[in-house]
Amino acid sequence: MARHLITSAIPYINGIKHLGNLVGSQLPADLFARFQRSRGNEVLFLCATDEHGTPAELAAAKAGKPVAEYCAEMHAVQAGIAKGFGLSFDHFGRSSSPQNHALTQHLAGKLFEAGLIEEVIEKQVYSNADKRFLPDRYIEGTCPNCGYDKARGDQCENCTKQLDPTDLIDPRSAISGSTDLEVRETKHLFLRQSQMRDKLNAWIDSKTDWPILTTSIARKWLNDGDGLRDRGITRDLDWGIPVKRGTEDWPGMEGKVFYVWFDAPIEYIACAGEWAEANGLDDAAWERWWRTERGAGDVRYTQFMGKDNVPFHTLSFPATIMGSGEDWKLVDYIKSFNYLNYDGGQFSTSQGRGVFMDQALEILPADYWRWWLLSHAPESSDSEFTWENFQASVNKDLADVLGNFVSRVTKFCRSKFGEEIPAGGAYGPEETALIERLTARLREYEGHMDAMEVRKSAAALRAIWVEGNEYLQNAAPWSTFKENPEQAAMQIRLALNLIRLYAVLSAPFIPGAAASMLNAMQTEDDSWPDDIGAALETFAPGHAFTVPEVLFSKITDEAREDWQSRFSGQRS
Repeated sequence: MARHLITSAIPYINGIKHLGNLVGSQLPADLFARFQRSRGNEVLFLCATDEHGTPAELAAAKAGKPVAEYCAEMHAVQAGIAKGFGLSFDHFGRSSSPQNHALTQHLAGKLFEAGLIEEVIEKQVYSNADKRFLPDRYIEGTCPNCGYDKARGDQCENCTKQLDPTDLIDPRSAISGSTDLEVRETKHLFLRQSQMRDKLNAWIDSKTDWPILTTSIARKWLNDGDGLRDRGITRDLDWGIPVKRGTEDWPGMEGKVFYVWFDAPIEYIACAGEWAEANGLDDAAWERWWRTERGAGDVRYTQFMGKDNVPFHTLSFPATIMGSGEDWKLVDYIKSFNYLNYDGGQFSTSQGRGVFMDQALEILPADYWRWWLLSHAPESSDSEFTWENFQASVNKDLADVLGNFVSRVTKFCRSKFGEEIPAGGAYGPEETALIERLTARLREYEGHMDAMEVRKSAAALRAIWVEGNEYLQNAAPWSTFKENPEQAAMQIRLALNLIRLYAVLSAPFIPGAAASMLNAMQTEDDSWPDDIGAALETFAPGHAFTVPEVLFSKITDEAREDWQSRFSGQRS
């Protein structure tokens, strides 16, 4: 039995995420976790909310609530939506947890001891109108490199050049719009990432099986221009993890907190501690997943994320845990995704453009969305959600191919043989050939799933569904029944067993429909079908079943047009 540690990029706390966020990390991570569990492997699947930083403070202020209260409420909201989408986290934690406070402070102390943290007196922008230092991303102005007038103080989105706030021309506060800014001196801690550049380069070079998207982004940050830059890990904010050197106070850092980008990845580890505590387990239970000297040596650790998160996960987080000198588990594989665009433009949280996760669940069950998003995952390039494509995919794949098969088989059997598996007949050449084809397609499906090739996995699964439909069409038990009822009984017995097979294989993609299929077949046997022939004899004659409700309803043109109009503009 293999052991798989799986983490999804942790979503930020300020609001409900759109479908682009979902398919970029959490959903494919869930697909992989469900698949590995179904193969009998041991899985620890972790995610959390990312709760610190200026955006959380501003969102709480806008909501008129204390930031701790706001974050607690939004964590509950995001956890509920994740459950609605069937995301099978073993634990959904919080970066504001006591475990993350303690571990972040511990690792900062170890990095200091290793000479990898430097105290720097730097000049930062202070807004007199806002009465606060402004984080880099909350300063806007004109880029000195390309002239883009909405460049942020950390990076220009137009030309991607990394910037310092003091580089901007005509800077202003992104919070209030005020230009009443001044530069003040403040002391901060910097992680000396540049000291680890060679070690990180060698580590990235060793990952020959990683997606090109992942390694190319990492190498760009490592080698372009001046190479990997040291990065500030503290901020002048009230909300966050207080700066400490382990359990000791850090002289000169009073009133400061760790920068959110530093503590957020550490939450992956801390989340395992939260999981252990929530389940009444001791520290050894989570350390066997994360500490190589305490049992994590045989763990395969896979991270899922959008491409914008790659630099932190390939460089900064590894620099933190490598630099600590302790035996932490490093990631084995990073599955990164491009962006999902929306109907000719972009999803926009600020403009409310696109479908958000709560809205999606209000109009259709989760499986409709899971299937479309995963079968169109933006792996090799950006992909685009259109309502026409969504409608076509749901109607053709889910309703016509899978749902129609289940409905035809169960209803025909009920009308001719009753609601139990019929006896009689023996396999002929058509059934033997079907088993051979299904065996080949299953191996293909397993191979794509193991390799985390999401779209190819979806295509392979659909091809397995199609095999059943084509067999049913060619065998035509409704016609066979007139001449040879026993042969028709054999054909329909095989088809009923196919329903259980489809439920098991489809569960990672569409767990709700899979559960409905197993329930209709009155079985809890969800064992993986290593042997297709044996799997198609799971139900013996006499086993009872029921005709299920319609698995998937077709999307009408009227519904599609209504949704297209509703989700084109401002979110209320």
